[in-house]
Amino acid sequence: MPYKSIRDLDLAGKRVFIRVDFNVPLDETGTLITSDTRIRAALPTIKLALGKGAAIILASHLGRPKGKPNQKMRLDPVAARLAELLGRDAKMAPDSVGKEVGRLVSELSSGDVLLLENLRFHCGEETNDSNVAEQLAGLCDVYINDAFGAAHRAHASTSGMVGFVSEAAAGLLMEKELQYLSMAVSNPERPYVAIVGGAKISGKIDVLRKFLQLADKVLIGGAMTYTFLKAQGVAIGSSLVEDDKLGVAREVMDQGGDKLLLPIDHVIAKDLTAESDTRLVDGTSEPIPKGWKGLDIGPRTIAVYSEAISKARTIVWNGPMGVFEVEPFAAGTLAVAHAVAGSAATSIVGGGDSEKAIRAAGLSDSITHISTGGGASLEFLAGEKLPGVEALVGR
Repeated sequence: MPYKSIRDLDLAGKRVFIRVDFNVPLDETGTLITSDTRIRAALPTIKLALGKGAAIILASHLGRPKGKPNQKMRLDPVAARLAELLGRDAKMAPDSVGKEVGRLVSELSSGDVLLLENLRFHCGEETNDSNVAEQLAGLCDVYINDAFGAAHRAHASTSGMVGFVSEAAAGLLMEKELQYLSMAVSNPERPYVAIVGGAKISGKIDVLRKFLQLADKVLIGGAMTYTFLKAQGVAIGSSLVEDDKLGVAREVMDQGGDKLLLPIDHVIAKDLTAESDTRLVDGTSEPIPKGWKGLDIGPRTIAVYSEAISKARTIVWNGPMGVFEVEPFAAGTLAVAHAVAGSAATSIVGGGDSEKAIRAAGLSDSITHISTGGGASLEFLAGEKLPGVEALVGR
C-alpha cells in the first residue's frame, strides 16, 4: 500500500489522534444509540493503539449540525457506550478545538482516552479551514485515519490536518475497507456479479458504468428499475421514475447489453403500507396498471438473480431490491441477502440499506466484508480518489 499502517508506528508515550466514524444513529431525544456498529468497528484500532502505549484523542462527526452546536448531536452517548465496550473510562471533551480541549489533551497519559465533541459543530470542519486543521493537528504527535465512511470528504479532520502532522497512517478498519474494495476493482475472481439497487439511478450512474466494465453480470433492483423500464417504453404505472435520467438509462443499457439484468416480474401495490393489497405482475407480458407502483422484485426475478449469484466467485452488493422496510415488499431483498450469504464467493456489501438488510436477516457472519461507508464505498468502486485516503499517500 502507498501509505503507512498504524501497525508500522511506534506509539509509546505519544498523543495519537484517531479520526473515527462514530456517526451512529440516535433516537429522537439524541440520548440513546440505536446501533453501535460503527463504534465496535473502531475498537480494533483503538485497542491496538492502547496496547502500544498511546494516549488517544478520538474525533468524529455526528449528523449534520450545520456548523453550530446541536444538543441532539452531541457525542456524550457515544463516549458512554465506548467506555462500556472498552472497559475503561472515555473522557468527553466540551469541544473539538480551543483552550479547554488543549488543556485536557496536555493532561493525557498513556492509556487515557479522550473523545472530542462533534467536529461539525465548527463550520471549518466541512470547509476544510486551515486554521481548524492546524488546531486539530496541534493536539497530537501522530494522526491515524480510521474513518472510511468519511474518507470521501475533504474535511479538516480527514484531509486538511494531515499536512500539519509529522506522522500519519491508516487504521485497521481503513486498511480492511481498502483491501476488500481494491480487490473488487483491481483483480476480482470470476465470475464477478454486481448487485445494484436503490431508488435512483442518479446517485449510482458512475458506479453502474464501472461495474459494467468490471463485472460479468450486473443485477438491477429497487425503484431505479422503473427508470430503465420506462426508457424501454414499458408501462410502469405510478412507479417512481427519474424522467430526466431516461437518456442516461438508455446509455447504460446500451453499454451493458447482456451483462445488465433487469427484473422480469414485480410486486406492485397502490400504497406503500403494510396493509396494502399487492399484486404480482409479469413484466414481460403485463404492464403495471395506472395507480399501481412497483415496490419489489417478484419470484421469477429472485430465481434468475439467485442462480447468477450462486455461480459467482466475487459479489458486490449495494442497494435493496425493494422497499424492504415494509414487510410485503421485503421478500426480494431478503432472498438476495440469503443468496449472497449462501454463496461461496467473496462477498462485499456496501453500507446503508444493504447492510441493514443483511443484519435484519441475521446473516452478517456469512458475508466476507460489510463496508461501513456507503458513499465512500460507492465513490471508490466508481474509480474516484478519496481525499481521506489520498492525504495518507507518501506520509
